[in-house]
Amino acid sequence: MQLLLLSNSTNHGERYLAHAIDAVLAHLDGRALTFVPYALADHDAYTATVRTALAPHGITVRGLHEHVDPLAAIAEAEAVFVGGGNTFRLLSTLQRLGALDALRARVHEGMPYMGASAGTNIAGLSIRTTNDMPIVEPASFAALGLVPFQINPHYLDADPASTHNGETREQRLTEFLEENDVAVLGLREGTWLRIAGDRAEVGGTAVSPSAPGPAIVFARGASPREVSGDVSPLMQGAPRFDVG
Repeated sequence: MQLLLLSNSTNHGERYLAHAIDAVLAHLDGRALTFVPYALADHDAYTATVRTALAPHGITVRGLHEHVDPLAAIAEAEAVFVGGGNTFRLLSTLQRLGALDALRARVHEGMPYMGASAGTNIAGLSIRTTNDMPIVEPASFAALGLVPFQINPHYLDADPASTHNGETREQRLTEFLEENDVAVLGLREGTWLRIAGDRAEVGGTAVSPSAPGPAIVFARGASPREVSGDVSPLMQGAPRFDVG
């Protein structure tokens, strides 16, 4: 597999994909890109944003929604990018189109897959660790399962000076682990996970200057641990859901 899973597509004050453009171009290696815009409502505008960002680099972009037969388009795609937005809407649409199996099969054949935010969420086993509101109800939470763990993009560290009394991201992921024995990789803004075969590597630079590093791993029965670089052991996980 060749995966590039971005925590976010835009850093504050920067252009779309600018913070990760070197990694994106290396991943695509000149291939034409099929863009999956279903996490947002305006598919044409979303595709235009991606096209504008990548055109100066010689990457052609066509939206999956522009094809008469989306499954045929996936079968013929040179590379796929699944954009961010609402994860529930994205997964529900892919389920309705019957596209999950098609995407999964192409990725296992070696087609480069790129995701950002919601597109990164669905690369995991399920969308149970998304940050999004369930604005629609998908048939299930089961996602592509390209990696044997969960991903939490936009991971946000608690601000000790905040007066907000709601749950922190760490508390919410701890609640997930109380019901499920599945590792969770929290990707901070500005970072990404790159996978080539069985090797997994965290890259990028966290936007927050106070962040300890690019990513953090949560696992049942263990304290959260900061990670960077090689995180390949995560690919050997034995996930168990709904174990209480």
